[in-house]
Amino acid sequence: MTNTRPPLAPWVAAFLVACGGAASYGPTTPAPTSPTEIADLHDGARVTGLDDRRFDHQGYWDAVEPYLGGSVSSRVAGESAEGRSIRHITFGSGPVTVLLWSQMHGNESTASMALADMTRFFHDSPDHPLARRIAEGATVHMIPMLNPDGAERFRRRNAQGIDVNRDARRLQTPEGRLLKTVNDELQPDFGFNLHDQSAAVRVSGTDLGVAIALLAPAFNEARDVDDKRRRAMQVATLLIEAVEPLVGQHVAKYDDTFNPRAFGDLMGAWGASTVLIESGAWEDDPQKQHLRKTNFVGILAALDAIATGRYAEYDPEVYESLAYNGRRLPDLLIRGGTVAVPGIPVLEADLLVEYSMPLLEEGGMISDIGDLGTSEAQDTLDVDGLYLVPMSSALDAGGGLDVGAPAHFTVADDPEGRRVRFLFEGRPSTRR
Repeated sequence: MTNTRPPLAPWVAAFLVACGGAASYGPTTPAPTSPTEIADLHDGARVTGLDDRRFDHQGYWDAVEPYLGGSVSSRVAGESAEGRSIRHITFGSGPVTVLLWSQMHGNESTASMALADMTRFFHDSPDHPLARRIAEGATVHMIPMLNPDGAERFRRRNAQGIDVNRDARRLQTPEGRLLKTVNDELQPDFGFNLHDQSAAVRVSGTDLGVAIALLAPAFNEARDVDDKRRRAMQVATLLIEAVEPLVGQHVAKYDDTFNPRAFGDLMGAWGASTVLIESGAWEDDPQKQHLRKTNFVGILAALDAIATGRYAEYDPEVYESLAYNGRRLPDLLIRGGTVAVPGIPVLEADLLVEYSMPLLEEGGMISDIGDLGTSEAQDTLDVDGLYLVPMSSALDAGGGLDVGAPAHFTVADDPEGRRVRFLFEGRPSTRR
């Protein structure tokens, strides 16, 4: 099969033209297995039982268990604060050591799904040329669910209420200590810090939503670029090339301000060429299955290039020229209505609503009330000429309305809410 290079995004082409270079991310020869070919492998490698990204610890490992064994080894590396096992998967025996960790924030599960699919691919197809190259050139270590207690609740923090990704300096959490111990034992050459970011973020200077954000983290406040960070930048450039056929120009760079508490930054300081991958959102993909596939393609392409040394041909300046994450748009603007709180004078006011589960449009909370005529949002509900009558669940103990309240309203033709048009109970799908 002939490998073809994916089309360059305009910003990449413009950068290369400005530099007087050819239209290339760096290499003069295509990858042995192209991103398109890796994407074609995904259907056969996709692990069933993970269609809902809000899986718990047991559900995840029940789905992955059939693919542990043979060329894929697994061990329990330790336990979470509540005693759930944290498992460590290994594939390959090559000289380059790679460590990937996911779901250190319990509600950021996109890459965990992709690592499950990679595990199945390595288990089922160890003789595939892609798997064989990776196994011969690298030893791949994966911790797919670092924060199982957070996953159990589908929340960011662990059972102690700590953000594990801000525990790299003090190492107070059992999850943070485990990751540091594994890092110290392996001394990885490369690290992949796998996360999800807000669905509301736009590529800076555009209206494009960010599907994938990349970062080669700084290892000090000066944001110096040494050899190991340069290698991370080269891998990030490779990732841009790999994911572009799936997400086009919806790729941005994450803020590279050094954070002395964060694992990604300190992994770099401890010696690994580390790349952060943040999965944002994709249209009509509330369970992030398209971005699951995008992670599968990008990470396998990167592992292939790391195992063969091909990553060194990539130009780090392509990554450096990437636009940053830009503005964040609120989830919903309710425009043109009249708010009628019982016992309080009515007023014409717009409302901004933020969802606790934005991709599923669930758990809407009021984030602002008033004249919001210049505000932007991802979605707009026009209720011109109608009354928004708060339900009792939206009112405080004194019968008032404030930001932070559940966005629960009767939308009606009259201020008493007798002639009901529809109910809005925290999500647009409740419109009637």
